[in-house]
Amino acid sequence: MVKVEHLRQLKQGSDRWIEWRNNHSQITPDLRGANLTKINLEKVDLATANLYRANLGNADLTEANLSCANLQQAELIDANLIQANLSNADLREAYLMDVDLSNANLIGADLRDANCCGANLTQANLIGTSMRKVNLRRANLTSAKLNRTNVSEADLVEANLNQADLSDANLYEAELLGAFLYQTNLYRVKAIATHLSRSYLFQANLSEAKLINTDFRWANLSYASLIGANLTKADLRGANLKEANLRGSNLRSANLRGANLTKADLRGANLKEANLKEAVLNKAMLQGAIMPDDEN
Repeated sequence: MVKVEHLRQLKQGSDRWIEWRNNHSQITPDLRGANLTKINLEKVDLATANLYRANLGNADLTEANLSCANLQQAELIDANLIQANLSNADLREAYLMDVDLSNANLIGADLRDANCCGANLTQANLIGTSMRKVNLRRANLTSAKLNRTNVSEADLVEANLNQADLSDANLYEAELLGAFLYQTNLYRVKAIATHLSRSYLFQANLSEAKLINTDFRWANLSYASLIGANLTKADLRGANLKEANLRGSNLRSANLRGANLTKADLRGANLKEANLKEAVLNKAMLQGAIMPDDEN
């Protein structure tokens, strides 16, 4: 239960709260289950605070310091967390629907199983964040930093990841159906058995990515870079790979039926046992490629 004195001090305003925290630096604020809906906590210092199951719906937490705070199962629906510091915060199973986390610092935060449906994470820093099984359906992650982030088994259906950085991220079995990944950096991403059907990957960087058993059906990969990518058994039926760079990629046993490979660079690619039925290879570069009918 929330400690009444801590809650009373917080509700007296940020100036009084800062003074109280400075005088009680050894105390960890206990605000478990507190009702803080629509409260103005702009720039407030809630670092290390225990906000387990607290209700912060529609609260203004602009530039607030919530580093290392316990926000497990907290309700932050429609809250304003623009430029907030949530580094190393515990947000497991938190309710973050339609929250504004643009330009927020979430480095090292734990968002496993959190519901971030429709959240605004534009330019947010999520480097090294744990986001396994997070719900980011229709979320806006434009230009967000997701380097080395674990987004495995996450729901990113129709999410906006345009120009985001997901280099070295883990997208194992993530759902990205209809997602937008224009010019997204997916260098060395681990997207094994990931669902990217009908996603938009125009000019995306997938160089050296692990894309084994990945579903790219009807995806737009035109002008994308897939240099050295491992696409073993990937499903690329009907995909648009016009002028894509697949140089040195491994497409062994990949399904490219009906794919558009017009002017694609497939030099040195391994297409052993790949399905190229009805694929368009007009002006494709195939020098040194291992073709499906090659014996060796």
